[in-house]
Amino acid sequence: MQKKEDLGRDYPSDVAFNAACTGRYFIHNLSYTNEKLLLAAKEMGMTLIDVGQGYTKCSIVVVAEDAIITYDEGIIRACSKYPELEVLQVSPGFVRLDGYDTGFIGGCSGRVGNEVLFNGDLFAHPDFQRIVTFIEKRGLTCRWFPDYKLTDIGSIL
Repeated sequence: MQKKEDLGRDYPSDVAFNAACTGRYFIHNLSYTNEKLLLAAKEMGMTLIDVGQGYTKCSIVVVAEDAIITYDEGIIRACSKYPELEVLQVSPGFVRLDGYDTGFIGGCSGRVGNEVLFNGDLFAHPDFQRIVTFIEKRGLTCRWFPDYKLTDIGSIL
């Protein structure tokens, strides 16, 4: 029998560490979260948000401790119970993931310092201006690479 701390190649054994952590919120399908990771989040006093999406970090652009971007309606619904957590809903798709019809917006992004980086051409996303405005509203900058298609690489840490 497989335990939650065991990693595997297939869902759900491949999502044990795919939580989105904003610093204030720990967002994941808590049924599949690695037990040590979950304990650490609790010990740090993070608010736990249980969602149905196992590929949670892949589905979320972490902008700030109180701001995320996602297209996933289940994540949006779960986060709506926390009015201080602002969620920008964007259109699904428009992200390449080799071997699949589409990738995840969180999988092509990551925050490094005061920049939110996107792996590829964010300008090609139909919600480009809304995404950039949402990020810049928090005093952050946004960087993307226009020579490449927006591509899910499992996220930028």
